[in-house]
Formats: sequence, C-alpha cells, structure tokens
Amino acid sequence: CQDAKAGKIKLLAGWSEPLLPSLCSEEPLLLAELKPGRPHQFDWKSSCETWSVAFSPDGSWFAWSQGHCIVKLIPWPLEEQFIPKGFEAKSRSSKNDTKGPGSPKEKTLDCGQIVWGLAFSPWPSPPSRKLWARHHPQVPDISCLILATGLNDGQIKIWEVQTGLLLLNLSGHQDVVRDLSFTPSGSLILVSASRDKTLRIWDLNKHGKQIQVLSGHLQWVYCCSISPDCSMLCSAAGEKSVFLWSMRSYTLIRKLEGHQSSVVSCDFSPDSALLVTASYDTNVIMWDPYTGERLRLLHHTQLDPPMDDSDVHISSLRSVCFSPEGLYLATVADDRLLRIWALELKTPIAFAPMTNGLCCTFFPHGGVIATGTRDGHVQFWTAPRVLSSLKHLCRKALRSFLTTYQVLALPIPKKMKEFLTYRTF
Repeated sequence: CQDAKAGKIKLLAGWSEPLLPSLCSEEPLLLAELKPGRPHQFDWKSSCETWSVAFSPDGSWFAWSQGHCIVKLIPWPLEEQFIPKGFEAKSRSSKNDTKGPGSPKEKTLDCGQIVWGLAFSPWPSPPSRKLWARHHPQVPDISCLILATGLNDGQIKIWEVQTGLLLLNLSGHQDVVRDLSFTPSGSLILVSASRDKTLRIWDLNKHGKQIQVLSGHLQWVYCCSISPDCSMLCSAAGEKSVFLWSMRSYTLIRKLEGHQSSVVSCDFSPDSALLVTASYDTNVIMWDPYTGERLRLLHHTQLDPPMDDSDVHISSLRSVCFSPEGLYLATVADDRLLRIWALELKTPIAFAPMTNGLCCTFFPHGGVIATGTRDGHVQFWTAPRVLSSLKHLCRKALRSFLTTYQVLALPIPKKMKEFLTYRTF
C-alpha cells in the first residue's frame, strides 16, 4: 500500500495493550490512515466519499471505496513496517501468505460508477468454486473470495478478489444500490438495498438470478443486515421504523418502531440475539429481534455546546456495528466523534476525534476499527481486545441456535433466563 496508486499511508500511533472491560476508557489510537492519490478526472457526477469499507470474513483483505468510482483491494495486514508491534493477523496461516514473491497484491477495481456498497462473500465458500469454474473453465477448480459492489446506476458488479476479474453484472435496481450483504452460511445468496425503495435477493450460484424483490419501504433503503444464523434480514430506510424479514420465506416478520427520525444503519450481534439500529435522531436502539422488545437506548450527547441555534442535529448517527465477540459497539456520528460502547453500559467508554465520518466496521478478529470519511480517507483505530468471560461465551454459544422464546421455555431459573436473553447487562 505504499505505492502512489494506493495512496498515502500515514502511521500516526502505536498499538495499545489489551484492556479489561472495566479499564477500556482510553481513547482509541489512530494506527494508520489511507488517503486517495491524485483524483482522476471524471465528470461532475463523480464524488470522493468513502461510503463503505469492509474486511473479508477471514481478515485477509480490506476493501476501500475511495471515491471517484474506484475500489481498492488491499491485502491485510498492511505492509509490515506500518503494523505496530504486538498485532498479528490470525488469518495468515500459511507460508504463502507472507509478504514476498507470489503473495497477494493490491488491486484497483474501476467500477465506472460511484460505489456506495461493498460486501465480501464468506471464505472459504465451496459454492464459489462452481461460480469460478462456470466463468473460467480453463482454471483449476479452486475456491475464490468474492466482492460485491453496489453502484450509483443501480448495477451490482461481482468481482473475484484474487485476480480482480469481473465475474457478474447484476441488473434490476432502478436507483443507487446503497448496501449489500451476503448470507454468512456461504450459500452465495446476496441481498441488496437500494434508493428505489426495494431490497432484492440474488443467487450467485444461479448466474446471479434475482429470486425475490422485497417491497414495503416508502423511502430510500439505506442499510441491510443478515443475522449470523441466516434466519432474519433487517432493513433500514429513511423512515422511523425498521423492517425485519424472514430469510426463509422472504416475508415481513414485523416492524420495529421507536426512533423519532430516519434510521440509517443496523447490525446484528454475532449470536443473532440482539439487533442495533442507528438514526438521525441521535439514538441507537438495542432490540430483541425475536420479540420486538426495546432493550436499551444509547443517546449520543454532544460533548460541546452548539455554536449557534441551528436545528441541525450535529449528533446524527451515520453507522453502527458490533464487535466480533459481541461485547462492544462502535458508532460514527456527525459530531466528529467515533464512540465505543460496552454492551452493559449506557454511556460510551471511549471517544476518538474524526472528521466527516460516514461508516465503520470492526476487523473480524478484533482489535481494529476501520472508518471511512467524506474526504475519501480510511482510518484504522485501536479497539478493545479482551478475553470474553465464560458466562458470555456460554450465552453466545446457546443464543446462536436458541431463539428468545426457546430460552424462556427452558426449565432454568429466572435470573439465568434474563441473562441469556440480555435482560440483565
């Protein structure tokens, strides 16, 4: 990532030592920053925002929508001289993954349109071998990692990560494809959310066949998230309510109502037991997706008083995401702050100053948060790295296959049921 094509990388701070949950009050440290190189000369419709960033599920690649119709695919970890001592990417498990001849190289994907959404397929994904073989019969039968890109013109382009080749072009949406999400099971089912007020379901194992259109939203759909157990789909539009859909029947399960303004981001916990939604009303709501119960409200209070009497909500939320172990949340707001929240607390445990933030995501093995900005930059921050308690690990394991109703039906003490259903934090 050092070369001019990748843009500039600036190391700004070292790595912090792992912290216990009760001690995680230090500000996140800025580890590194990616900046676009000299912008290409496109027409006036092009923009430079980083609307989306994503790590591959195994942590071996980072995708950066850097604006001007370009996506950068960057091998992770970054060049060794930029990685603070003590950080190791667990995804690197073979000698072939080390830096050197034949190792993965950064790629530039010219999508031809402004890129709004990014999503990696699960890795390894056995069905992807069929997709690869179908389009490249001369290539040996190997598994491949896929990146989906949602574009300004309503198209979805599917890329093979290792080679940067375009595999498929999915057409159907009539407006911007704002967000994308693959089913975590590896079935290569892709969900897309669009400004045309619909969500569409695609099967990449069937040449990208569109298998369902989900209608019902009255405003642009900003975000879609599939639960890790692949049973539910959440969609957030420019409305006060959030829609929950069944991923088995593709029908609406319920609407979650509680926000006072447009909901713009949503994410499921790693065990599928919790759902968080972020809104322009400056609040994050934590829900039980099975019962529709509102469990907690996280209010984004301004640290500094406003400079004028403007009605603009400078704490409007842009993005929310769960940490990979499910103990923390990260949020990005218009008040120029990245916040980190502990699951059991109602106030943030840490803040970091960032300008014009738009999106955030955790590294899949923890310890790092990536954020994207309106300037086309990506920043990497330290995040809490802790050992989960045995209680939390047991809860996470049980909730990965038990619904709230199934837990409540168990012949166990009431306090245990409350803990397993996140009624006690």
